[in-house]
Amino acid sequence: FNGMPKYVVSSTLSDPEWTNTMVLEGDVAEAVARVRDQVDGDIVVHGSAQLVQTLLDADLVDELRLMVFPLVLGAGKRLFGPTGDTKALTLASTRAVGDGVTINVYTPAAA
Repeated sequence: FNGMPKYVVSSTLSDPEWTNTMVLEGDVAEAVARVRDQVDGDIVVHGSAQLVQTLLDADLVDELRLMVFPLVLGAGKRLFGPTGDTKALTLASTRAVGDGVTINVYTPAAA
């Protein structure tokens, strides 16, 4: 993992210390689109619902992997906030792992 290129979206970090890490500044959608066009391979977002929301709004998401845990909390933070437009998704695959946890893979639905 240390040898892989890593991209961080930040308005405050300018000099990351982690090896092979580059800070994306300015317009997030434009910066990610540039990385997508310049780099071979997948771009993966780990743990940033706000970044995923931005990329969904900009139609820059090819696949969405959601893990669903069989637990009702009753309250909590929403995964997705208000969007500029409805984003229809198609369930591409699903599999159960562990104690009822499912991994669901969604792709953008054809227009």
